[in-house]
Amino acid sequence: MRTAKTISITLPPELLVKAQEIAEREHRTISELFREALRRYRPIDPAWESLLRETRAIGKELGITTEADVERLSNEFRQEKLQAAGR
Repeated sequence: MRTAKTISITLPPELLVKAQEIAEREHRTISELFREALRRYRPIDPAWESLLRETRAIGKELGITTEADVERLSNEFRQEKLQAAGR
């Protein structure tokens, strides 16, 4: 059985407002939002971290700097595959 402990944190007003906006937009409670933030903050698995370093290096070599670049390249790749298949 899991137990939870209640804690208290102090935030600057503007950070609290931002957290409330994010929680509302994502249909989460503030507690859920902070739990997720802490999960993401924790150290990552070394194998995963290695993979991220490698793929970031390849992306940098290819000039990929934003998620929009990734989306554009993915769409171009799919389009080329469709054209090659004669569609």
